[in-house]
Amino acid sequence: MKKIEAVVRPEKFDIIKDALTEKGYGGMSVAEMKGHGNQKGVSEVWRGKRYRVDLLPKIKIELVVSDDAVDQVVQTIIEESQTGSIGDGKIFVSEISNVYRIRTGEQGDTAI
Repeated sequence: MKKIEAVVRPEKFDIIKDALTEKGYGGMSVAEMKGHGNQKGVSEVWRGKRYRVDLLPKIKIELVVSDDAVDQVVQTIIEESQTGSIGDGKIFVSEISNVYRIRTGEQGDTAI
């Protein structure tokens, strides 16, 4: 099993969610967050004064999937969120040793 964490633009979230749900990956956790990567935020002008926004709004999507589903989920997220501009986000994939469903006590792939 793998945990996929995707940090994406907020305006792309509904498109990504719908695409993943359509492909059978509807179970996810979502959090609103702020942050920046290499771009270190953006400069904007408001009422004639320039100011810097260091922390940009982002959405973090977390999914736990079986090993054979990782490539499809990652490709779906990339296809639906890619704009080609700085700030499109990142995807992190990490190993999960086990999963437990609290309600039934199931574990492993059946608990996903």
